[in-house]
Amino acid sequence: MLTIKIIATGDVKEAYWQNAIKEYQKRLSAWCKIEEIILKEERLPDNPTQAQIDKALECEEKRILEKISPKAYVIAMCVEGKQLSSEELSAKITDITNLGKSEIVFIIGSSFGLSKKVKDVSDFKLSVSKLTFPHQLLRVILHETVYRSLSIINGTRYHK
Repeated sequence: MLTIKIIATGDVKEAYWQNAIKEYQKRLSAWCKIEEIILKEERLPDNPTQAQIDKALECEEKRILEKISPKAYVIAMCVEGKQLSSEELSAKITDITNLGKSEIVFIIGSSFGLSKKVKDVSDFKLSVSKLTFPHQLLRVILHETVYRSLSIINGTRYHK
C-alpha cells in the first residue's frame, strides 16, 4: 500500500484548518496510509537578518532530514518548483509507484521556506502556485491535492 507522508514545519492552531486536514486524511485512508509529521518551527525576531533566517532553516533542515526514509520519493513544496495540473500530479504519482516507490514524502517548510540542502536532496520540487500562502493553508491545499490525484488514479467522480 502506498504511504504518503507530509513533513511540515510549524503547527496549525486554527480548528478550521485542523478539521479540513482531518477530513482529507480520513478520505485518503481509503487509498493510502497517510502520515503527517509536524516539526517545531524555529523562533525568529520580527525583523530577522538573513543570517538569522539561514540559521533557523539549518536547524529545521536537520529535523526534516531525520524524518526522511532513504527509500522514499521526496517532493519539496517550494515556490520555484514545477506547477502541475491535477492530472499531471496524478500521473507523476503513478510514475513514482511504477518505479517501485511505495512511500512519497511531501515537505512543507516554515514561513521562510526550506533550506537549500532540503531542496537539493528532494527528487522533485513542486509549486502549487506563484501566489504565496500561509503554510497552514498550504497543508490543507496539499492534502486536497493529493486526495484529488488519488481520486483520478482510482477513477472516482470527485475530479470532474
